[in-house]
Amino acid sequence: MTMKNYVITLIAFATLNLTFGQETVQIIPNENDSRVITTGLPFMLVAPDARSASMGDMGVATSVDGFSQQYNPAKFAFSEAKSGLGVSFTPYLSRLVNDISLSYATYFNRLNEYSAVSASVKYFSLGEIVLTQDANDPGVAVKPNEYAIDVAYALRLGEQFSMAIALRYMRSALRIDTVDPNANAGSTFGADITGYYQSEEEAYNDFNGRWRLGFAIQNLGPKFTYDDGGEEVFQPTNLRLGAGFDFIFDEYNKLALTAEVGKLLVPTPPIRGNRIVFTDVDGDGIYDPAIDTQTPEQEEASITDGSYIVDGKDNDVSFMKGVFQSFGDAPGGFSEELREFVWSIGAEYTYQDSFAFRAGYFNEAEDKGARKFFALGAGFKYTTINIDLSYLFSASQVQSPLENTLRFSLTFNFGDGEYDEY
Repeated sequence: MTMKNYVITLIAFATLNLTFGQETVQIIPNENDSRVITTGLPFMLVAPDARSASMGDMGVATSVDGFSQQYNPAKFAFSEAKSGLGVSFTPYLSRLVNDISLSYATYFNRLNEYSAVSASVKYFSLGEIVLTQDANDPGVAVKPNEYAIDVAYALRLGEQFSMAIALRYMRSALRIDTVDPNANAGSTFGADITGYYQSEEEAYNDFNGRWRLGFAIQNLGPKFTYDDGGEEVFQPTNLRLGAGFDFIFDEYNKLALTAEVGKLLVPTPPIRGNRIVFTDVDGDGIYDPAIDTQTPEQEEASITDGSYIVDGKDNDVSFMKGVFQSFGDAPGGFSEELREFVWSIGAEYTYQDSFAFRAGYFNEAEDKGARKFFALGAGFKYTTINIDLSYLFSASQVQSPLENTLRFSLTFNFGDGEYDEY
């Protein structure tokens, strides 16, 4: 029998049909498949401090500060202060409620000219939720939360380059056992590998300058579950790359420009659908149960629960395989892989190392989350204390949970100026 192949390319959920004589395979993609990559513990990706937030959620290649633990602890090896303590508070969904927040505390200590240790605690609270059975039930108050605790060690491998390794424990207690008896707190371990380069100050025609480069692979670790026998989810394993330049106009005025790109190292969800094998009685290539027939063999070969992979790769893989697969598994090919990168640009003007004005922009593709926002911020230094604040303006039709949110950070530097790095 002559074999005929009819292939209709799948574009925006079109239907793909393959016909072999009268035996036909019809593949119907799911109409509402999301192209957004989702992970567990998404609070780990939220900028916890005001300085990084005001420059577009960046920090892998900015100059060292008390909150470098979040983005790149390798920067602590370049700290001029002997040690420092930072605390920050971020209201979340402040336009709707007043008790959801992200709190962050961090500490670092520079051991000598070449090394430093650091640690931090990040706590995300969903506030108090009262569960009731009916109108007369006084209810039970629960407080879902997530937190992460980490430690890091930074080591200078040269005069201008350092690397760091961080180890982290993360716990998520968002599912409520009074609602779901199988619900447990999800927990897992992760690691960061980071690097930072800071050049010597160089003289140009009208100013001096300094280059900054940074990279970070964050939350590298195994998948975990939220309940007994539940589906395993990925950590928010993330890649960050950044570069910046300091324009040093004189001893009082400095302008720092920085750009950063990031990508989740998590597999892209494939396009799934139904695969139906049937005898095409009327020859139209479309399955009609009133006309077309299926033999037991055809029914056994059919996959009609919506789980057939129409395009892309299976994302049920180990976390390490998922890291490598994430660079080439998008159903839309290379163009979609590029859309999975987020990017941000930021600027920081500093006067006399006492006052700073900052601005930044963050961008994410429309079909990958649509996070787009502008941010402004300022910083003040008084003796050994730094006070920073930031404000976010959403630039997307998808409203940011941090829109119109004022964030505060406070840093105490001990032994400031003990090391000469600038």
